Amino acid sequence: MNDTETNYQTNGQAPSPVSIRYFLLVFAISIFFFGVILWPFWSILVLSFLLTNLFRPIYIFISKKLPCQLASALTCLLIIAIVFIPLIFFVFSLADEALNLYNWGRGSRIGLKLQIFIQESPLILQFQEQLDQVGFKFDPSQISDSFSYLVKESGLQLYNYASAWAANILQFLLFFFLMILIIFFLLIDQPKLIEYIIRISPLPEDENRLLFDKFQEIANAILKGNGICGLIQGVMGGVIFSILSLNSPILWGCVMAVIAFMPIFGIGLVMIPAAIILMISSRMNEGIFLIVFYLILSLGVENFVKPKMVGTQVHMHTLLVFLSILGGMTVYGILGIIYGPLIITAFLTLSDIYLKKYDHHIRRI
Repeated sequence: MNDTETNYQTNGQAPSPVSIRYFLLVFAISIFFFGVILWPFWSILVLSFLLTNLFRPIYIFISKKLPCQLASALTCLLIIAIVFIPLIFFVFSLADEALNLYNWGRGSRIGLKLQIFIQESPLILQFQEQLDQVGFKFDPSQISDSFSYLVKESGLQLYNYASAWAANILQFLLFFFLMILIIFFLLIDQPKLIEYIIRISPLPEDENRLLFDKFQEIANAILKGNGICGLIQGVMGGVIFSILSLNSPILWGCVMAVIAFMPIFGIGLVMIPAAIILMISSRMNEGIFLIVFYLILSLGVENFVKPKMVGTQVHMHTLLVFLSILGGMTVYGILGIIYGPLIITAFLTLSDIYLKKYDHHIRRI
């Protein structure tokens, strides 16, 4: 019990309505400016919270044998070894391979092969004749030109992004240092922080804990389920691209690791077009092998590996997961992969609380 509560009980007085309104106004203003100060670090705070949840079991295990500060420091060193060092390698590799992709698309050799394949395909010729009958003109060169332009522009954009990251290495180091610093203290004080937020929140304790539980569940699903499983698919996809001598295996492996988050299409957005390219390049057996490999990898990870890692606690419709990731990336960029599901989870949790606890009372008003 704090001093203010003691004074109120001693004096037998409660704060007046005017005092309550004034205090809430001042408190709301302080919250606003507090948010303004923390806003530049919002993405760092979210990532730090997610990584803390992911590595907290390791910290708890180490803290049983060592002091909390030392256990947190060792856990942070593990995060650096697992996340930071490989990330530096991939950033510089991405810059080189993105430039190769741009040059490959500018050469347009694959576009010419695609145009020849379309022109010689009986099905495409039949489809072209049917379009001519209804007044539509179909030129195979339009597809090949569009494909070459898409590859060239994609490679150029990726090269620009990767080069910017490599050039701003000091900014990246500062970003990561701040994140590690936040994780260091969160590993030690996260339970106290959660209890403080629950106490200060005007919502009932059970609703606050339900929100925190849902956030932690979806965070585990994003990093443990989608993150690690996406990493597995990206690494395996990059390896098979390297074995088949396809261009830019590291680049496409990174792309597959990201799009593996999408539950409907996933890595098929890369592997199926790559298989088609192999087929039209007179490598039919390799193209068929890539499709079979994609089906085995995708179905195996989605049906066996991911359920084992995530469990059955997180329930969200597949279409809603897809839209939350796609919409999140549209609004927040690459971090939308994380923000989108978190925002949808908050909405769904609050909707459940409303239907179970508040709907009946509000309808009576």
